Amino acid sequence: MRATRPHLFVGRDETPTAFVETVGQAVRLVALDRAGVLAGLQPGLTLADARARVPELEVFPSDPHADHEWLERLAEGCARYTPTVALDAPDGLTLDIAGCVHAFEGERPLAADVEGRLARRGVLVRHAFGDTPEVARALARYAGAPAPDEAGAVRRLPVAALGLDDDDSEALRRAGLKTVGDVMSRPLSGIAARFGEAAATAVRRLSGDVKAPVVARKTVQPIAAERRFAEPVARTEYALEVIADLAGEAIDALEKRREGGRRWEAKLFRADGQIQRLRVETGRPTRDVSLLMRLFAERIDGLADPLDPGFGYDLIRLDVVLAERLDTSQLQLEGGETRKSVGGGDVGALVDQLSTRLGRDRVRRFAARDSHIPEQAELMLPAAAPATAAIPWPEPEAGEPPLRPIYLFDPPQPIESVMAEVPDGPPARFRWRRTLHDVARAEGPERIAGEWWRRHDAAIPTRDYFRIEDRRGRRFWIFRHGLYSETEAPRWYLHGLFA
Repeated sequence: MRATRPHLFVGRDETPTAFVETVGQAVRLVALDRAGVLAGLQPGLTLADARARVPELEVFPSDPHADHEWLERLAEGCARYTPTVALDAPDGLTLDIAGCVHAFEGERPLAADVEGRLARRGVLVRHAFGDTPEVARALARYAGAPAPDEAGAVRRLPVAALGLDDDDSEALRRAGLKTVGDVMSRPLSGIAARFGEAAATAVRRLSGDVKAPVVARKTVQPIAAERRFAEPVARTEYALEVIADLAGEAIDALEKRREGGRRWEAKLFRADGQIQRLRVETGRPTRDVSLLMRLFAERIDGLADPLDPGFGYDLIRLDVVLAERLDTSQLQLEGGETRKSVGGGDVGALVDQLSTRLGRDRVRRFAARDSHIPEQAELMLPAAAPATAAIPWPEPEAGEPPLRPIYLFDPPQPIESVMAEVPDGPPARFRWRRTLHDVARAEGPERIAGEWWRRHDAAIPTRDYFRIEDRRGRRFWIFRHGLYSETEAPRWYLHGLFA
């Protein structure tokens, strides 16, 4: 049994860096890099105290979800060593390497390979071997270095290695039981009566009396279908027929999972060793063979070099690279056909066809982005790209004009000769593109502060936005970049045009 404890955060340079989160009414440190630890900081310290000790400390908000995703990626990479990999969140992995070490000529070479691969990605690792998952975990987290005597090393561990909560661990220390060996030397009946059954069970697990199996991650096997030929296939038309048959087999497997394919890849292995790849992608998950074959035909027609079977294909393989949930569609009571909507039906098929013919990045869609900066509030993504977590688009109030224009200039265009009645008020006159505009009506300001947490090198000026209508009825979206309390000469910009 082997446990690894990857440190998921390594500082970029010698500047102390920390992750923080709000606990109660205080902002506290939750993770530190090596420079921060050497500076005397520790997790749990308030940010105010940390700043007082280390003024140059760089701070970033903690993201447990991203940490868990990174741990999942590390676990997927460890599948090269063993199929049994368990997560020990938030920063550990447990690998059951029984029967797998022969491929690496022993436990130590396997551990060295893991450390080397993760070190190239900037991840520091502490590992340990144990007869049980609990022993390996305790040694990896609390032992200073691998020990030849496993039982003796376990007895020297602090009581925190039992995995109890902070209150129970503190109660054991107050009772004079500071190491695991101190607890093991006491009768378990007395430990259970005084500190609870959980403490006695933890002692049994570390001593090896109770063994718990490794609960491995549930991994979904990728769906693939292949066909081998005794005689190489020399006709492209027949190869496409084979791909259609393989698509039918893959779709049967997808239907059992209630999924549909989003990204499909066909690999044609020529007799001379060359591999030709054809990849298609759909905007929505699908189980339609005819749609896939139309897309594969479009892909073949768009190839710069025609598909050449050469001496023939002796193996054809179809992989479902990306699959997503796809439930059965409900038919309408009248007509018996599913309803087609924007983004689906004919429109979705058109997007798939254009993306395949013109290229994945040529057909795009807008997606909302979690930012209050106007020019950063949306993204242009490939239309065939998988949908991420949906961020709702802001909706104007019913009966009210839109607060922001549809058309934005990128970058905002500077305006000149701006005159305002009061310093922080809207402009009364401005010049844009050599034309002087007299303001008839103005609404605002809408004050937008800069994203200070993304930049640490300088202060970001505040923006005051105004909706402007000139005397000819033309409407503009204008902002002043900087307050008079922030800069002596704020600049004005025109950011968008209303219809």
